[in-house]
Amino acid sequence: MKIVDAVFVYQMKNKNELKWHGRTHSHGKNQYEIHYFLGGEGYFIDGRTTYIINPGVMFVSLPQIVHTIKTAEDNPITYYAILLHIEDEEKELQRLFEEQKDKRPYNIGTNYRFFFEEIKEKALSASHNRRQSACHQIASLIYLVQDGGKGLTTDSDSRHLEKALRIMQTHVMDNLTLFDLAQELNLTESYFIRLFGQRMQQTPMKYYMKLKIEAASALLTCTDLSVKEIAAKLCFSSEFHFSKQFKSKTGLAPTYYRRNYLQQIGPHTHHVLEDN
Repeated sequence: MKIVDAVFVYQMKNKNELKWHGRTHSHGKNQYEIHYFLGGEGYFIDGRTTYIINPGVMFVSLPQIVHTIKTAEDNPITYYAILLHIEDEEKELQRLFEEQKDKRPYNIGTNYRFFFEEIKEKALSASHNRRQSACHQIASLIYLVQDGGKGLTTDSDSRHLEKALRIMQTHVMDNLTLFDLAQELNLTESYFIRLFGQRMQQTPMKYYMKLKIEAASALLTCTDLSVKEIAAKLCFSSEFHFSKQFKSKTGLAPTYYRRNYLQQIGPHTHHVLEDN
């Protein structure tokens, strides 16, 4: 099994984002897609069945089954999507996922933001071992929920990280500081940095900056806002500071990124480059 793609979509509301993420589509042979919804209102249409989206619900779509997401404009949807490929010889895993066709959506609750964020980070890593670790975590989750459990248990450190991610993702348009986050979590800054680094392989503020750049890439490709307006919207100190950060993370200046990717809106346009 391998993870083909992993994305996080925060409040799907811009016209082009709605067009892309709300498109009716299916995936090829041996490809299974997991959607985990964190918030918002709308519908998930899987095959011939339409489900109301509730926060904390997880869906598993099978190969070649047409599906789509419809969101309410006044309460846009936030979700993770993980696309998997399972080889023909992996019979046990195929059986596990094929059995999902007769299952109702899984209500695992809203406390798995960190779980799916860790999956996304590992899946996009250059490390083969980390990518394989993400695959095993996904398989473990499916085994557990199929057996009747609501999901994985979380320790206190994971709960701290869950809350930290929720704060940073919710306030991506604001200007959080390390002090703000540590205080909200009731942790010392040094302990929070060490904890976050152990599990996410980066510092909290580096992750927060990456979230801002991902949001900026969406705004560049999905809106007509100027680079200056986007910089202000994301609380950068100046257009120059924003452009410098954007280029360091994506390899492209914002104006060049918009010109080259405007017609290529999709999951890959929201990824930022991993540091060497």
